[in-house]
Amino acid sequence: MSMPAITLLTDFGTADGYVAELKGVLVSLAPSVPIVDLSHDIPPQDIAFGRLTVARYWRRFPVGTVHLVVVDPGVGTARAAIAIASEGRYLVGPDNGVLSPALFSLDARVVQLPVDPAASATFHGRDVFAPVAARLALGASLEELGESYTSPVRLRTPPPHRDAHGLLHGEVLTIDRFGNIITNLLTRDSSGMVKIGGRAARLVRTYGEAARGELVALIGSSGFVEVAVREGNAAAALGIERGAAVVLG
Repeated sequence: MSMPAITLLTDFGTADGYVAELKGVLVSLAPSVPIVDLSHDIPPQDIAFGRLTVARYWRRFPVGTVHLVVVDPGVGTARAAIAIASEGRYLVGPDNGVLSPALFSLDARVVQLPVDPAASATFHGRDVFAPVAARLALGASLEELGESYTSPVRLRTPPPHRDAHGLLHGEVLTIDRFGNIITNLLTRDSSGMVKIGGRAARLVRTYGEAARGELVALIGSSGFVEVAVREGNAAAALGIERGAAVVLG
């Protein structure tokens, strides 16, 4: 059996030494364990964006994988540090909702991690989470690492709602690096119109069905309806931000 990997998702960026310090701890404690950089470009302190990112990938990795997630604006406060076992994978990070996707599985187990008084109050990623991730990757059981924790923060994607006329009302969840507008709308029908920012976008199946510069909507790889401009930036074109209203009809 191959050694499980440790994945890294942070808002640290790569211009400073923070990611390097995380990796220094990991390779010192678990030198044989592969480390997979997922992204260090989560917008700073953006728990919601981090949560949606975790939702996309955490099940895509093999059983035994340890996901280390550090988007932690409350570092050093009373927020708990936690580790989760869920569907055969492990997640380690702050209890601020960023790890929510793994908490809704029926077999999810959570422990609260002790925080050494000597740990930096501004860098639990290095001093608390990374050592735990290394121990899990080396075979430690979840219960060895902390006390059972029954009240973790669980954040959910808000559901859309249908009005009396049959129109589905939702909101913008996030905007990706292409400027695509990802909503909470769900549909299996690749026809109809999406209204957003005073504009209407026809639903298509692929980007290739749109003309260059055309505003369209489609079902993205996450399953949610996205609004895009072919070879352009929909969010910039519409001046749209997270939380904006969107209607499917």
